[in-house]
Parts: sequence; C-alpha cells; structure tokens
Amino acid sequence: MLDADEIKLLVSKAQAGDEAAKNQLIEQNSPLIKSIIKRFCGKGLEYDDLYQLGCLGFVKAIKNFDPSFNVKFSTYVVPMVIGEVKRFMRDDGAIKVSRAIKSLNLKINKFVEGYVSEHKTSPPIETIAKHFGAEEGEIVLAMDSAKMPISLYAPAENSQSGALVIDGVDAIASDENLMDKITVREILTGLSKRDRAIIMMRYFYDKTQSEIAQKLNISQVQVSRLENRILSNLKKKLS
Repeated sequence: MLDADEIKLLVSKAQAGDEAAKNQLIEQNSPLIKSIIKRFCGKGLEYDDLYQLGCLGFVKAIKNFDPSFNVKFSTYVVPMVIGEVKRFMRDDGAIKVSRAIKSLNLKINKFVEGYVSEHKTSPPIETIAKHFGAEEGEIVLAMDSAKMPISLYAPAENSQSGALVIDGVDAIASDENLMDKITVREILTGLSKRDRAIIMMRYFYDKTQSEIAQKLNISQVQVSRLENRILSNLKKKLS
C-alpha cells in the first residue's frame, strides 16, 4: 500500500510521461476503481467495459490532479471515475431505468396526488420517504426517473440569442463547487437525513435551490442557508 508521499511522487512522474509510474498507480488503485464501478453493474454495460472506463477516468485524474487542491488523490479520483462512466452511459444511451424504480415512481405519483387532494400542498420528500420506508435519495431518484435527460449543449429554452443549456449552469465554472462535489462524497453518510437530501439533490441530481425548496416544502432562502451551513461544516472537517 502506497503512502501519500509515494502517491504524489508517482503522480508527478506519470504527469511527466512515465508510463511505469502510471501503470503502478493503476495497479495499486485497482480495488478502488472496482469498488466505484460496482454501482453501475447491471445498467447495460459489461463489467470489463466498465473497468476500462474506470481506468480511463483514473488516468484523467492523474493528468489533472494538483496537490494544491488540498485533497487526497483517492478523493479526487472518485468523481473523475464516476463522471467518465456516466458520460459514456449518457452519450451512448446505456442508462436504463429499472422496473423497480419505475414501479416506485408510479406509486409515489399516486401518493402525491392523494396527499395534494387532502392537504392542498405537495408533500415534502421526508414525508414521502417515511410513507414508503425508503431513503430520501431513493425517492428523489425514483421521482426523477421519468424525466427525459437533455444535453448541456442543447439550445436553452426560450432563448433568443442562441444560448445553450450549459451557459446557465454556473456551478460548472466554479472551482469551489467542483471541490465541494469531490469532498462531500466521503462524509455524506454522516449527515442528517435532511442535510443529506439537500446535498444529494443539489450536487448529485443537479437540482436548483428552488426545486429543492419545493420538494422539501421550505423556502429557497432556507435551502440556501442550509446548503451554506452544510458545506461550511464539511470544509471545517476536511481542513
């Protein structure tokens, strides 16, 4: 097992073109790559193909890693590998919604309709999760499963200037938000249910604060304050 200094040295050598150093890093981190791609098994890709994609994401992590990020190399690797697999699955149309998720989505829709009819307002995610005995993240995933994905490079809706969807995604341009995405994964399980739901919807499902506020039945201002507080606490823990 390589220590932090050995990893930094190998990364530096690999970035300088040392193939032996790159191969050693891949070999030493093969268990990490395999653990990351497991979540994508059964979604239309063979395991060997997933592993190759994982290695490709790992190599990109080597190329782009900067010690000044002040995060462990393994922490930086995780979202790079996940992003590479998701990018391939998105572009090749390999993502398939399971029958169980579709079924849960239909049940949620029926529950929401009844709840709105009785209470005249949409139920918060916590209420839906409690009703079905599921994690809030599972509920969000099921509710989003019926939505058709759009390309970030598609024309923005109602745009008169030829702007693209990606032009309105300010998080992509922010180094700070990028680092937040990289670091929150390791300690996500330590958050409360509400805090975890906010971070998952905001950083894993690309929800806006307004959409989160609607789902949690709170104001957008509250979501903003809660998000800032959560991220501030995460940064303190990792500093």
